[in-house]
Amino acid sequence: MHVLVVGCGRIGARLAEDLANNGHEVVIIDPDPQSVYRLSWNFKGKFLVGNGSDEDVLKEAGVERADVLTAVTDKDNTNIMVCQIAQRLFKVPKVIARVNDPDSTQIFHQLGLETVCLTSLCANFLKEAIL
Repeated sequence: MHVLVVGCGRIGARLAEDLANNGHEVVIIDPDPQSVYRLSWNFKGKFLVGNGSDEDVLKEAGVERADVLTAVTDKDNTNIMVCQIAQRLFKVPKVIARVNDPDSTQIFHQLGLETVCLTSLCANFLKEAIL
């Protein structure tokens, strides 16, 4: 599977490492060249410095043959934009956006985007652990 991960923070780096270690072809995109240091020295994927909403950067990453794109930056607006570009312009079959503000989840869903909200997931896990 060809997977694009936009955002090389802790979540993006971990996701990219896990997918690459499981035999998937992974390209991770981040505007900060220093974020490459979050990846292990033996990362089996590709790292691109650039903006994930830039069509040329996405093309360089192979968006036209991507099976999945996930936007996991810490900025909801960036994640929405990247996912809409991938979904609408490039027809990526599966697009998943990280949502940081649980109140934004409805907006993402109205735009037809699949989401993961870590704030809600963590709160639910903690609630279950408490109760």
